Amino acid sequence: MKLDGTWTAIVTPMNADFSVNWEGLEKCVEFQISQGITGVVPVGTTGESPTLTWEEHTQVVDRVLAQCKGKCGVLAGAGSNSTSEAIVSAGHAVSSGAEAVLVVDCYYNGPSSRELRDEYYAVLAREFPNTSIVPYIIPGRSGTALACEDLALLAAQYPNIATVKEATGDLERMAKTRSLIGDGFSIMSGDDDLTFKMMSDTRIRANGVISVVSNVAPAALQKMVKLASSGDLEGAGKMSEALAPLLGIVTVKVNNERVLHSGDKVTVSDKYRNPVAIKTLMSGLGLPSGPGRRPLGKMSSAGVKVVRDAVKQVWDNNPEVLQPASDFFGINIAARLADDSVWEALAL
Repeated sequence: MKLDGTWTAIVTPMNADFSVNWEGLEKCVEFQISQGITGVVPVGTTGESPTLTWEEHTQVVDRVLAQCKGKCGVLAGAGSNSTSEAIVSAGHAVSSGAEAVLVVDCYYNGPSSRELRDEYYAVLAREFPNTSIVPYIIPGRSGTALACEDLALLAAQYPNIATVKEATGDLERMAKTRSLIGDGFSIMSGDDDLTFKMMSDTRIRANGVISVVSNVAPAALQKMVKLASSGDLEGAGKMSEALAPLLGIVTVKVNNERVLHSGDKVTVSDKYRNPVAIKTLMSGLGLPSGPGRRPLGKMSSAGVKVVRDAVKQVWDNNPEVLQPASDFFGINIAARLADDSVWEALAL
């Protein structure tokens, strides 16, 4: 399966006690299906795979596969920094009906590109020849990266490696990948804010996005991608502009004050990584989300303000982006945006 279109990296909603909110997960997936999403990606980074137990991981995959069957695609998260563990994870997903698995570059132990190619991706491709193996390149998280040359070698040898999730932010690399592999291969954006640029760049010709923001605005993201795919770059560009404030808050950086034991005050730059901001946004709007599981925690008030200001801008200028969420979940977005207590409760 060669991926294209819009796929939502679905959050894993949590209860106040940090247990998985299964009813909330079902509701979130149903929202995606109702909006015509191409597919759902469970237990990725957005789904907090690092802190889910193995039992929770498999349950999330099983539930999402069952709910999406015949309605939309599922790309199950199965990557690891251990090849044998990735085989077990992918094997479970495949036995439960997954036709494709997302496999991130091996984090922390940081194998070379050649090792990633031969000792990881190739092993998985041979182990599951009838399953699409989708490499996920994100050096900012993994500390390593499969080179586009080695990706090209894999694609030439293994027909089930026909898509890559590109989250390097390196447009030159993406252009090189396209030149090496050709149009029979799919490049999926792993950075919401670069999706339009990747799809409109004639050197890259990206095929779609695996999105975080589509957790709250799946129809708008789907429309942008469809317009870009059809060649309507003007229309896609307008949709990208309407979405821009949300696309820019997948990661939030703010300066926060610390008071040292001496009483001195210092400023520290805090980077709130995905899924902290999207879960803050969803909670603020009233969608099933709940807290992130530790060590992920609450944002500072400055961070929450960045999120609130972004969604306010979209609601004021392009309410159609968020109206489907309002209708589906039965929430009054305007009232929640105006209620300081909602957002204060989300901050440290």
